[in-house]
Amino acid sequence: MNSQEIEVKFYVRDLKKIELRLLDLKAQLIQPRVHEINFRYDLPDGSMRTNGRVLRLRQDTNAILTYKGPSEIVDGVFSRAELETTVGDFETTQRLLKALGYVQIMIYEKYRATYDLNGCHIMLDELPYGDFVEVEGTDTSTIRKVSSQLELNFEAAAGAGYSRIFDNYNLKYGLPPSDLTFEALGEKKPTPEELDLRIAD
Repeated sequence: MNSQEIEVKFYVRDLKKIELRLLDLKAQLIQPRVHEINFRYDLPDGSMRTNGRVLRLRQDTNAILTYKGPSEIVDGVFSRAELETTVGDFETTQRLLKALGYVQIMIYEKYRATYDLNGCHIMLDELPYGDFVEVEGTDTSTIRKVSSQLELNFEAAAGAGYSRIFDNYNLKYGLPPSDLTFEALGEKKPTPEELDLRIAD
């Protein structure tokens, strides 16, 4: 079944403060903090990425295969078609994708905790280059309302996805473009200005 991903991302300084705010608002913890490792795939000619499409295999508590269509920004919120399914074996799925002709173009990781608040999923994300809050819901107005409850400045929302933010940073500083892992970035912590982001909290 086709579903629509509708979300917004915020760069924040104090993720713990946001989590305490969620607890004050009686948000429900859906998934405690977990380590994610993601592999992104493309066709050999790079046409998926060129056309804004994503094919991703993720390993956290499950193995999940995801396809995302091109995104558009409506009222400051990202919207795109998304197809997602749990797969039984991570390594076998990697081999299957390779056998079908897909090539791995990026590996990236993060730590994520997920809450539910007023029908929105709130993801607290720790990435190698900074901390983010992602608010995902069924419509823009609900996402805006929940963002306001979390005291996040909607005007400071990130205008790009995680890999695009990293791509833009790489253009300036020449880090390995296919390796967005904690090990690859080491102790280097980019500033919001270097990432072309505004602080939302």
